[in-house]
Amino acid sequence: MRAAQNERLTRVGPGTPGGTLHRHYWQPIALVDEFDPTLDPRMRDRPVKRVRVLGEDLVLFRAAAGRPGEPSRWGLLERPCPHRGADLAFARYEAATEGSAEFALRCPFHGWKFAADGRCLETPAEPADSRLCQSVRQKSYPAVERAGVVYAFLGDGPPPPAPDLPCHRAPASHSFAFKGLWRCNWLQAFEVGIDPAHPSYLHRYFRDESTEGQFGRQFRGASAGEVDGERWPMTRVLRERAQPEIAFTPTDWGVEITTLRPIDAARMHVRVTQALFPHTFVIPLSETITITQHHLPVNDTHTYWFSIFTSYADPLDQATMRAQRLATIDLPDYIPRVGRHNDWGFDPARMQETFLGMGEDINVHDQWAVESMGPIADRTREHLGSTDKVIIAWRRLLAAALDAASGSDGAPPDGLHAPAAIHGLRTFDGITRAADWSAHWVEMHAALRARSPWSL
Repeated sequence: MRAAQNERLTRVGPGTPGGTLHRHYWQPIALVDEFDPTLDPRMRDRPVKRVRVLGEDLVLFRAAAGRPGEPSRWGLLERPCPHRGADLAFARYEAATEGSAEFALRCPFHGWKFAADGRCLETPAEPADSRLCQSVRQKSYPAVERAGVVYAFLGDGPPPPAPDLPCHRAPASHSFAFKGLWRCNWLQAFEVGIDPAHPSYLHRYFRDESTEGQFGRQFRGASAGEVDGERWPMTRVLRERAQPEIAFTPTDWGVEITTLRPIDAARMHVRVTQALFPHTFVIPLSETITITQHHLPVNDTHTYWFSIFTSYADPLDQATMRAQRLATIDLPDYIPRVGRHNDWGFDPARMQETFLGMGEDINVHDQWAVESMGPIADRTREHLGSTDKVIIAWRRLLAAALDAASGSDGAPPDGLHAPAAIHGLRTFDGITRAADWSAHWVEMHAALRARSPWSL
């Protein structure tokens, strides 16, 4: 790849081809948990948070609390006040009007107040008959709450329909969202998740153990199906079948990735995952739980991953899942405690336990892989192989979408703009019959989903 191509694929700031493309899509910008005062006491009286998205500095606030069981309403404004440019991240959080349940932000510099939609509500220092307020509007962006995540649309004009993936349709009891910061460009963060070959090495465990009560060890869970009456954990499949057969099929939303690992003449391990344009993948965690992971470009060199766990069977133990993950990061910005500053926890002695020697949390494994490439991976130095076919295909898809989004008509590319088109997302991880694996995994998937208490 030429350096200019790499720049075009990775840069996301305002006015760049990548920035223009990403602004055609809804972006995850915060967890609803970030406004929970038990996690961040600052939110008790002032649920206001600065956010950085696609290189833009914004301020997010709870504009109105939803009724029990319903989502809140959110305001998302540019941070410089339109009066003299003071930072609205330090604004006062006040009722929009006296006695109102709607909230607004008031700039402390001269008292100008702004509603969630950017309307200027007051310019109190101006004369009583001033109409200045009617001619001023702060730049605002639509924001909606889905499955514990706040999404925003930073594009121009009316937004497309809000995200509507299977993870967004689950009951609140069957969903859990979390996030973390990686110090690298969004594309390398995303590419690790659509690479089917790396788990046999990066996530290789030398012992197979129970996953009960553990976090970050999902590859120790057993796949659906059996071999001679024995359920194989994924660790064994990945370790003993390390040369996968990889294929992908274009879809309306991106690509469906199929990874085959033959067990023997009669059995085939099949793993099916989904890549959704521009930066989301959906993968199986177990027979009944999926992970939908977005990769928010904070700027060119930082990325927040947002993971939504969805159970198609029992309710999730959200308190335990949250506590396990909070032990690995620092609030309020969800920054991992390991990183380049401490060699990601590397210990050569632990290479007897795992291939990498950075503990058993696969999130740390992935973090090392993408951060160790540098803030923006130098793709001019790569030597891609046949197992990189999905990576190559996605880069071509991205390049074509950049051309479309930057064209004279500015037409957005297809993808998440058509929520109805992505009701059929399927993920699978299981051992099937080898002779008719392509039909058998579909039957097994349908049977698993048929037992779900809520799945559509």
